[in-house]
Amino acid sequence: MSTPRAVTGVGPDELRELFLFEALTDEQLDWLAQRGARRTYATGARVFQEGEPARELFVLLSGAVRLSRLAGADDLLISETDQRGVYAGAMRAYLQAESTYSNSLSTAAASSFFVLPATDFAEFMRTRFPMAVHLLDGLFLGVRASEAIVRQREHLAQLGTLSANLAHELNNPAAAAVRAAGQLRERVAAMRHKLGAIADGKVRPDTIVHLVACQEAAVELSAKSRHTPRTAVQEADLEDALTDRLDELAVPGGYELAPVFVQAGLDVGWLDRVVASVGDDALEGALRWLAYTLETESLMDEIEDATGRIGTMVTAVKQYSSMDSSAVQEVDVHVGLDSTVMMLGHKLQGVEVVREYDRTLPRVPAHPAELNQVWTNLIDNAAYAMGGRGRLVLRTRRDGDDLVVEVGDNGPGIPEAVQPRVFEAFFTTKPAGQGSGLGLDNSARIVRKGHRGTLTFTTGSEGTVFAVRLPLVQDLL
Repeated sequence: MSTPRAVTGVGPDELRELFLFEALTDEQLDWLAQRGARRTYATGARVFQEGEPARELFVLLSGAVRLSRLAGADDLLISETDQRGVYAGAMRAYLQAESTYSNSLSTAAASSFFVLPATDFAEFMRTRFPMAVHLLDGLFLGVRASEAIVRQREHLAQLGTLSANLAHELNNPAAAAVRAAGQLRERVAAMRHKLGAIADGKVRPDTIVHLVACQEAAVELSAKSRHTPRTAVQEADLEDALTDRLDELAVPGGYELAPVFVQAGLDVGWLDRVVASVGDDALEGALRWLAYTLETESLMDEIEDATGRIGTMVTAVKQYSSMDSSAVQEVDVHVGLDSTVMMLGHKLQGVEVVREYDRTLPRVPAHPAELNQVWTNLIDNAAYAMGGRGRLVLRTRRDGDDLVVEVGDNGPGIPEAVQPRVFEAFFTTKPAGQGSGLGLDNSARIVRKGHRGTLTFTTGSEGTVFAVRLPLVQDLL
């Protein structure tokens, strides 16, 4: 706070000219005049700063003032006035609770104030207007309780959205695993039937040896083929060639076997080697045995992939909610960003997610679950701004002693008229029922108060970028 130029008294008659005190009695005005004082500030002086203990009430006697509020690193102007008698500061001192200035006050011109200590203002209100204090107390507490309920509903709505996304994402691999398990059961039953034919002695022992060798070779080739994908045209040509060759060999149902072999990456050359190994008499049974083997391997791969995806999502949930971490820990922001993207996967199906991570960044001291709320709000808002179609860029970088996380979209940008209210509680551009207006307010609160960082944004016709700046070295409670 700037040092005032002068401190002098204010008489009862001058106080009576102010609309705040015009209805008071002479005795009440004398009481206030004895306890308050005139304080003068130069142009551009900071009278009080947001977040400082609210120890005084300021009433403008002359000049002009600006009231502002922090929004990330920006000091957003709320109002500017030269109206004599406007007041700011410890306006809730009568609630008998420790409080801080909720805004910052500075002078737009040389200004004088009637300054009353918060303790005297509280005593004046409680002794002179007890009924009004009770009414205002109830009103203030009611508004605060309502805000807390709305914030809680916002968290519950966010949890519901994430739960729906998670259920959708888990359902796909779970259904794939169930489907593959059912098909695997059928293939294993068919293999048992073929094994029974071998046990009956219909296939010579040396043929069985060659068949097992072919089986192992086919499985090995199939595993290698998964890393060398082919185009649809290449697969169609290979399938036609195998079908033609199987027809030449008079193998019944060749059109059914060919796709299985193609999927495993096997070609006509491999088929000819099988013919040479097992002979014509046992060829059909051998090929069907090999087909069952390859389908079984493919189904087991599908089950492994599906259950692996489920495991990855469960890990992401743990990372997102930080169920197995302490309140404050050294955090890799990339883990939180990636788990949030996975949790919001359903909303990002039509969005290209681009990660421009600086993997050399050190860990940052943070409350991981709270930071994940910030990532959720920013990424969800970006998806909404793009209408579920577009390009989401997640970028991390170091800037001096700070770690910077940027969440950018290529949406239409934030309208100029809306920009000053972006971080304002309960303000939203979403339709009724789709947003409470607390997402960015909560995010700014978490970053600023919980992590001593800043949350800012840049916007234009090519999109919007929100930047979270976190100190790399700090002591968090």
